[in-house]
Amino acid sequence: MEWYLKVLRNYATFSGHAHRREYWMFFLINFCISLALNIVAEATGLVLLSIVYSLAVLLPTLAVTSRRLHDTGRSAWWLLISLIPIIGMLVLLVLCALEGDQNSNQYGSNPQLAEGV
Repeated sequence: MEWYLKVLRNYATFSGHAHRREYWMFFLINFCISLALNIVAEATGLVLLSIVYSLAVLLPTLAVTSRRLHDTGRSAWWLLISLIPIIGMLVLLVLCALEGDQNSNQYGSNPQLAEGV
């Protein structure tokens, strides 16, 4: 939950890096919350609850994905590849799964070096 809240605190921060653990823990917790809300929405008819949550985490999701791409040395413009059905999402998934740069790159210093992770 710590990683999820860290991403929410950096709500619209598109600069810097996000290492794999931060990205994937946010992804996992966000998926679980979305799944639970969709189940509740189906059972109770409160679809608006699920829609509001999805809109609320849209910007942090884009921001953390952008920072994850920065960690691998890629521009946030790579987010646009997800607009290509299926293949684009798979490519973005692979890019986010890659190990980040060991050293500093044009997007800043490696957060793992600073944190000792």
